Amino acid sequence: MIKKNIIIIFLIFIFNGCGFAPVYLKSNNINFSIEQIDYTGDRELNNFLKVNLRQYKNEKNNNKIFIEAKSKYEKIILSKDGTGKVSNYRLQTEVIFLIKSTNKIIKITEDKIIDSMDDKFEEVRNERSAKQNFAYSISNKLISELIVNQ
Repeated sequence: MIKKNIIIIFLIFIFNGCGFAPVYLKSNNINFSIEQIDYTGDRELNNFLKVNLRQYKNEKNNNKIFIEAKSKYEKIILSKDGTGKVSNYRLQTEVIFLIKSTNKIIKITEDKIIDSMDDKFEEVRNERSAKQNFAYSISNKLISELIVNQ
């Protein structure tokens, strides 16, 4: 028992000083500023994207990027039970970004399968949460692409 506790404490000290830092904690390697994004498509998804990408607007940076974003969101029925009631959905989103300065197209897709719920309010909340997660993931992938290509 004492050996186990000593090993656990030892491991905590080792992993505490390993130098782990989140990738997006410091944005020192970002040498661009997203000045304007023109959104078309799903309004709710676009609003989540706008909130996530707002932090990459930097007034001091001269490398300004202008983007067009076209989003598409679908809720597809996958299966129904014996009574005809929907049991599974696939939430699928696709966002196509056009970087105006380079005319580069970046296409990002995300999908998730969710179960139908008896409580429709909870199902709508679950779907909204999935959209929020999609927007977060898509914005991170876009920033990664822009960092690599700059």
